[in-house]
Order: sequence, then C-alpha cells, then structure tokens
Amino acid sequence: MSISESTILVTGGAGFIGSSFIHSLFKNPAFTGRIVNIDLLTYAGNLASLASIADNEYYTFIRGDIRDAPAKLFAEFDIRAIVHFAAESHVDRSIVNPDDFITTNIVGTYKLLEAARTQWKDRKDVRFHHISTDEVFGSLGKEGYFTEESPYSPRSPYSASKASSDHLVRAYFHTYGLPITISNCSNNYGPRQFPEKLIPLMIENALEGKPLPVYGDGLNIRDWLHVDDHSAAVWKILTLGNPGETYAVGGNNEVSNIDLVRLVCRLLAEETGRPEENFSRLISFVKDRPGHDRRYAIDASKITRELGWQPSRTLTNGLRETIRWQLANRDWVDSVKSGEYLCWLNENYLRRGEN
Repeated sequence: MSISESTILVTGGAGFIGSSFIHSLFKNPAFTGRIVNIDLLTYAGNLASLASIADNEYYTFIRGDIRDAPAKLFAEFDIRAIVHFAAESHVDRSIVNPDDFITTNIVGTYKLLEAARTQWKDRKDVRFHHISTDEVFGSLGKEGYFTEESPYSPRSPYSASKASSDHLVRAYFHTYGLPITISNCSNNYGPRQFPEKLIPLMIENALEGKPLPVYGDGLNIRDWLHVDDHSAAVWKILTLGNPGETYAVGGNNEVSNIDLVRLVCRLLAEETGRPEENFSRLISFVKDRPGHDRRYAIDASKITRELGWQPSRTLTNGLRETIRWQLANRDWVDSVKSGEYLCWLNENYLRRGEN
C-alpha cells in the first residue's frame, strides 16, 4: 500500500496551512486514504476552516496536544505517514512569550518523533514529514538565495525553535533511521489565514479604514508562496521525496513589504470599486521590531528538478484570489476577529503583522 492509499496523521490541521493541506488532499484524485487531524485548537486553530469536510467518512478530528504524543493513534488508525504542521508560528508572539514556542515547537516535535520511532520501529514504508520555514536561515543580503545547504542562523525565538526542531528531525534519521523529510518554505498567504499575519491584516485594516502599519522603512523583502502551491509541494515530497532529504519551497515572488502593501491597496480598490487613495493613505511606518531579518528568498530548483514541482500563481493573481475570498467570507473573518486572537492583540499592542 502506498502513502496515497494509507492513513495520514496531520498535526495542526485546523490551522491555516494544515487545513489548506487537508482540503487539497480531498481534492486530489491520487489520494484515496484517510486523514486523522490532531489539533489543540489554540487561538490559531479554527474548525470552521474544515466545516465542509467535517462529516467526510475518511476524515477524523481529534483535539489533542502533540506534547502528549498519543501513541495509541498509531495503532488505532494504522498511521503510515505524518505531516507535521503543528507549531507556534508568529514572530511577534515569540518575542513577547517565547515559552510556548519552546515547548510546542521543540518538545512537541520531540514527543512526536519518539512516538513515531517506538510505534513504527524499523519500518521503511512510513514517512515523517516536517514543515519548517526559511526563517531558520537568518537574513540574506541584497543578492543570493536560501538553498537546502544554507547554514542556520535564526534571529528570533520563533525561528530558533524551528531550527531546533529541524535538527531533531534530521537527527532521528541519522541516529534511528526514521524515514523523514523536511521542507523549508517561504512566507505563505491565501484563504483562511488568521489576520495577525501581514496580508490578511492589511486587507482587514484597509476595509475598516484603520492604519496599515509597516515596520521600519518597509524595505524588508519576503518571498511569498500561495498556500495551495505549498500544499502541492508537500504532497510531492510526501509521495516522491527521498528519506533524509530537505527541500526548499518558494513562490518566486520576492517583494518588499511596502510594495506588497501598496499592491494590496491597488487590488482592493479594483475589487471593491473604491478609490485606491482611500486605502493607500492609511499606510503608516512604525518602529521596527527587534531582530527583523532584512531579506528572505528561496531557490526552489531542487524540488523542481527532482520532484517536478513549481509554483502555479503569480503574486498578483494569488493576492486577488485571497482578497476575493476574504470579501466573500465575512462570517469566517468576523468570527476570528471577535475571538481570542483580537483580545490578545489588544492586550499586547501588536497591531502589526508579518509571518
């Protein structure tokens, strides 16, 4: 039985990228297996993102903490693959409260690795895929790109915790022979993203006439990857990737933060019929955050060359899709904004967002 026919455990599947991956599997004719989704449902976990597949007989949701790593799941569902999305992921939060990032991203990953190792023993027909970030590599200069060979140089508690989990996953391959793969992706965006992150936050603030805060001089550069393209890359790695390998996944969409916000304003004007000036005049520059990396950019040639993946969306097309989704799904957006997420932002004065 191949991975595409088996049961896949998705951790953090109620979050933005995890839920998008689950949706992509049920749309994928090559996948005929079962999905078990384990999520603690912290502020970023939202079951409304999975409402359309909640009653699917091939889907099971379990509220649980990866730091408990319930080994019984492996036997109960005959887990053949793990796609590990579960993580604390917002840099600003890690600066204010690093403890959750250490326990979830490092200890949680360790607990999951141990459960997989003890339950799978020496099986080779299984796979543990770990989702990571390009932020573990630190900051680039004006030239060059991150690759699978880039040295690690994390600059925030978030990126340090993800770097640590990467090293743990890789160590379990070399020490125990656990069949793992790792992907380091660039900044994700798309439907169902919590509005603490840059793009959905800018859309919401602009629609409400609130300031569009941009850190520093706005010239920090990020490579933006549509979440559906990311999901397609994860599927390629899970089914075709070689155990022990790392794959860098990028969107080929480098842009400065200020240019990104201006593009959001232009597309919002086109989609709403309101003057662009109504949105662009809201842009304001605010004090930069500590340890703010200047530039990220991914060279994704390895995954393209070896697995045949490449991004399918330009930034303009992907942003337009995202804006249209956010305008058409106000119930989802309003439910998120009225919950714990907004209370946390108000309490900590973090009115700015970036991955």
